[in-house]
Amino acid sequence: MIEHLIEGGGDAVPLTTLAGRTALDAWLGRATPTERAWIASVGFSAKPGSLCLVPDSDGRLIRVLAGISGEEAVWDYGWLATALPQRAYRLDPAPEGEAANRAALGWVLGAYRFRRYKTDEADRLADLVWPEGCEKNTVRHTTESIALVRDLINTPAHDMGPEQLAAAAAEQAAAFGASCDIIVGEDLLKNGYPAIHAVGRAAAGEPRLIDLRWGDKNAPRVTLVGKGVCFDTGGLDLKPAAAMKLMKKDMGGAAHALGLGRMVMAAGLPVRLRVLIPAVENSVGGNAMRPLDVVHTRKGITVEIGHTDAEGRVILADALAEADTESPDVLIDMATLTGAARVALGADLPALFGNDDKLAEDILRHSKTESDPLWRLPLWAPYRKHIDSTVAGISNDSSSPYGGAITAALFLSEFVSPSTPWMHLDMMAWNTGSRPGRPEGGEAMGLRALFAMLAERFPA
Repeated sequence: MIEHLIEGGGDAVPLTTLAGRTALDAWLGRATPTERAWIASVGFSAKPGSLCLVPDSDGRLIRVLAGISGEEAVWDYGWLATALPQRAYRLDPAPEGEAANRAALGWVLGAYRFRRYKTDEADRLADLVWPEGCEKNTVRHTTESIALVRDLINTPAHDMGPEQLAAAAAEQAAAFGASCDIIVGEDLLKNGYPAIHAVGRAAAGEPRLIDLRWGDKNAPRVTLVGKGVCFDTGGLDLKPAAAMKLMKKDMGGAAHALGLGRMVMAAGLPVRLRVLIPAVENSVGGNAMRPLDVVHTRKGITVEIGHTDAEGRVILADALAEADTESPDVLIDMATLTGAARVALGADLPALFGNDDKLAEDILRHSKTESDPLWRLPLWAPYRKHIDSTVAGISNDSSSPYGGAITAALFLSEFVSPSTPWMHLDMMAWNTGSRPGRPEGGEAMGLRALFAMLAERFPA
């Protein structure tokens, strides 16, 4: 991706982005007679998503005009790398400040392609000269982290099981001088993680807990927890084929935790980072969890398994309980947790829950400025009764058909102390179709908003 941002570019074609007719008219007042005549002849009006390639009298390309919305600073540039003829371009006029970063970021995210299994195909993509004043390291680390999230999610489960996910975490740890401890299989029971073991024990790939640590031990603690269900059959409560088809993405929360952790380490934020990922496959087998089994957890709360396809919250229970023991200054978990959140908010808008209003407000403020949308839903305490159990401390399945994202978040809250500033993201982690800068497939959602919040709270 990043190779499509280039240095120099003395022969680069000027590229002018215009947000609608008013902006076009203002620009025409400064245009050459040749440019004005051509634009009038083709009827270009700067409609978002439209292009006007301006030739000179010899037919050589001398300028490109692109219509943008002006509302989504990043994604306004996400389509240009694929839409323009293959050559180098420079923004004219050059954007300033943060706008330069977002232009470069949008361009390079639009150049993303998952090519692990399609080596015979090559896209003809356009290059952009780095905008003047662009914070190159920021753009580079952001795009590389988003690419990491997308690549992990897009990789099929046979190549991204618990073992491979752990290897990906270890690779990131090695790159930034972090430690990475991995507890595997029966050792989960010996070390007090029975819920992770219960969910993953039926799979061929042993369950594990990934524990990455980085930074000064005395710095403020930021802990990220990611749901790492590398494939979800639904267990004995088997999913139908249509619902199972995309379940390679059910480790999307883990991918986000690694991606956000990478951004923190790359930026050198002065924090003690911890990334906890329970990595499992929810499979069918003779030793799989059964409906109405009772599972023990690290916190000591017993969980009645009302539904084996509500396994994500069960593994997160152990990871959150461990995270909470250190009383982190910020605790964030990320998960592809419920279909109910998608029914409420659609595929593009992750649901945000949490117990700290100021933390939530900061995240939502950055989600707007970063064009990285999130929407807060309530931890509505009266719904807690729906996950009561008559035989265990709590049920993983709600007795009500309504408010499923809320009851799932309430389940998780049982494993976090009220004094710990905690946020929970329930996300799709997948683009159901292609849009500018966001091709169909695995997607980083809320990542830039979360990092912006952390960078503001803990400036480097």
